[in-house]
Amino acid sequence: MNDPLPARTLQRLYLTLFLRGRSSRGLNKDRAPKSVGSKLWGTLALYALVGLIALTFRGQPSFVLSFYLHGMSLLFLGMFIAASAGEILFNKDEAEILLHRPVSSRTLLWAKVTVLVRVSLWLACAFNLVGLVMGSAGANGSWLFLPAHLVSTCLAALFCSGSVVLLYQLCLRWFGRERLDNLMTGAQVLLAVAMMAVSQMVPHVMRLMNPASDPLSGKWWLYFLPPAWFAGFDEVFTGRAAGSSWALAGIGVAVTTGVLWLALGRMAGAYEEGLQTLAESRPAKPRDPARRRLLDRLMDAPPLSWMLRDPVVRASFRLTAAYLVRDRDVKLRLYPGLAPILVMPAVFLIQGASKDGGDFGIAFAGGYLGLIPLMAMNLLQYSQNYQAADLYRLAPVPGPGPFIHGAVRAVAALLVVPGLIVMGIVVCLLPNGPQNAAMLLPGLIAMPVFALAPGALEKTVPLSKPAEEAKSAMRGVVMFILMMSALLIPGLAMGAKHLGAFWIFVTVEALLAAAACLAMGSAISRKTWDPLE
Repeated sequence: MNDPLPARTLQRLYLTLFLRGRSSRGLNKDRAPKSVGSKLWGTLALYALVGLIALTFRGQPSFVLSFYLHGMSLLFLGMFIAASAGEILFNKDEAEILLHRPVSSRTLLWAKVTVLVRVSLWLACAFNLVGLVMGSAGANGSWLFLPAHLVSTCLAALFCSGSVVLLYQLCLRWFGRERLDNLMTGAQVLLAVAMMAVSQMVPHVMRLMNPASDPLSGKWWLYFLPPAWFAGFDEVFTGRAAGSSWALAGIGVAVTTGVLWLALGRMAGAYEEGLQTLAESRPAKPRDPARRRLLDRLMDAPPLSWMLRDPVVRASFRLTAAYLVRDRDVKLRLYPGLAPILVMPAVFLIQGASKDGGDFGIAFAGGYLGLIPLMAMNLLQYSQNYQAADLYRLAPVPGPGPFIHGAVRAVAALLVVPGLIVMGIVVCLLPNGPQNAAMLLPGLIAMPVFALAPGALEKTVPLSKPAEEAKSAMRGVVMFILMMSALLIPGLAMGAKHLGAFWIFVTVEALLAAAACLAMGSAISRKTWDPLE
């Protein structure tokens, strides 16, 4: 049985780390947030604003409203937990402090999961605020909906957190330490992709529910969907349950209990083993000096050799590329964050292929592809080895400009170019794809602007800021805003095409993008170092 005193102390410790971060640099104790609400008030307000979509379900059966609320809540919670769990659960530095103390692995794991669940519940309650009012005071509402939905939301948060923890533990148990880093990254990427796929399925499932009859009638496949489990729980405790609702609620409670028992009880030892192995150092494999790395050969060949003539830019390119490929912390932060951005072009291409023209899907796929360098540059600022970035100041340069330019080129070479190649192949294979391939141009023209904007506006020096878990909570919201903003340029391009002015639009966009790139490149080169605290 867990000792309550160490458990409470660890929970308070990890919550403080979430609120203030793991770095003391720039920390003002008087201004540090004291609660999750004060830390994430902007995020919570945006979640509540997105929750206004629930108003479109006025007059729908309570099961349909609950299904929508739980489906979207699981999406947002899954994106947050997938992006944050790697940083919170597996931090190799804390293993040196905690693993030799008399703290059981189960107590340590419970403390971390408690923080994940607490933050998840804040986000879920903000999103469900409007839905709670509708379910309680709406035309088909009941005052029992409020407590029932709050309890079912807590169950959904526990199910989501436990599932992620269990996934990591299974990777540790089945594949061992040697493959842990890559498996953790792959697991988070797959989870983020699955969450985005589920979000695209929710509207289709909602259309299959006939509000004029029993939404569950003849729909056996609902028993495999977690939102339906927790919606059935709401139906049971509001007194509207049929036999199918009791079955769904029972499945939800049973599966959540089973996941928590496995993740936080049965397999807690696997988590301790994984934390220990992360703290162990592995000897580097000897490398034959006669063999040159592939990256070195690429850097010496055109066109990279033309873009990396400055030795500082070249060194920054090499450093960023090494972290993109090898560093566990950067991979866990970057690739799960990019996964939804990579999924959306595929969604638009599939939707566009089902239409007559297909230009809609291609245009919007190109728009989302342009967000890859923007997201990558934002996420590459953070590293657990951020103290080493002080060495940048020893280079014979007046400011961080060359380091930012080198990171932009590394992102373009390792992330953007492969994405463009895959996109081009897919478009050529689509029906009428080659004829509509020009619709990719608006998004591709905007891509350099997206790549340079973070460095020009925020001075995104690579690997120079501490990796604070609090920033992870913002990623789902930032991702949502970026996805919505990416609709603007393709939407304008579609309008210009229908007006017969597509090539005029592309020409004007190219001129504006060139001017913006020159201005932002100059602004990056003029950046100066911030004073050290």
